[in-house]
Amino acid sequence: MDFRAALLEQTRAFGELIRSADPATPVPTCGDWTLKQLFRHVGRGNRWAAQIVSERRTEPLDPRDVRDGRPPEDPDGAIEWLNAGAQVLIDAVDRARPDTKVWTFTGPRPGGWWLRRRLHEVVVHRADAALALGADLRLEPEMAADGISEWIELAANNRRGPAPLDRGESLHLHATDDKLGPTGEWTVVHDEDGVWWSHNHGKAGVALKGPATGLLLAITRRVTAEQAGLEMFGDTAVWDAWLERTPF
Repeated sequence: MDFRAALLEQTRAFGELIRSADPATPVPTCGDWTLKQLFRHVGRGNRWAAQIVSERRTEPLDPRDVRDGRPPEDPDGAIEWLNAGAQVLIDAVDRARPDTKVWTFTGPRPGGWWLRRRLHEVVVHRADAALALGADLRLEPEMAADGISEWIELAANNRRGPAPLDRGESLHLHATDDKLGPTGEWTVVHDEDGVWWSHNHGKAGVALKGPATGLLLAITRRVTAEQAGLEMFGDTAVWDAWLERTPF
């Protein structure tokens, strides 16, 4: 996947979705946020990541210290600011040495790590906006599938809280979209080696099956499995525990 092109595309789609919407519209999937707060969060987030990369930071950056972190008041200027922020991140990554590692919340990583992370951050917040506005969300299956993989990686490697699965438990997701092949299945296991995942097909303590977009929205807690039209098999308590331990 071309993460650069996808980041620009998804950022533009997010902006166009809310361009003419009331900024005071509540966003139920983001606590007490409004669309205005969601918009600022997404736009500033790309510039935040860009500054981490461009300054080769080894410590986190306070969001209040992000350069040009506030959008203009006029709607057209705000949209330009949003889209420019995605390009600022791309430019920062392109200027950075490939072997230079910077701060991330998963430990030091090459700057390009932020392209994929910010892409899927924008995708999920685009979903937040669509749900708030009652709009359709159409994602390419490959995009949704990569979002699932990226989120599972983050959850499996998170050391800041309890493991997403109890030892001995497992989770399987199966996307029903055509042409995804092995990349449309995910098995997460917690065994003596810790929490790890693969694209293997296999039985698990709980399994969910349905379109990749529905699986992505469910695993990031934007909708319930039932609302996403997913089939669920096995121990639902394992799924509930996963969701409780993997907030987005």
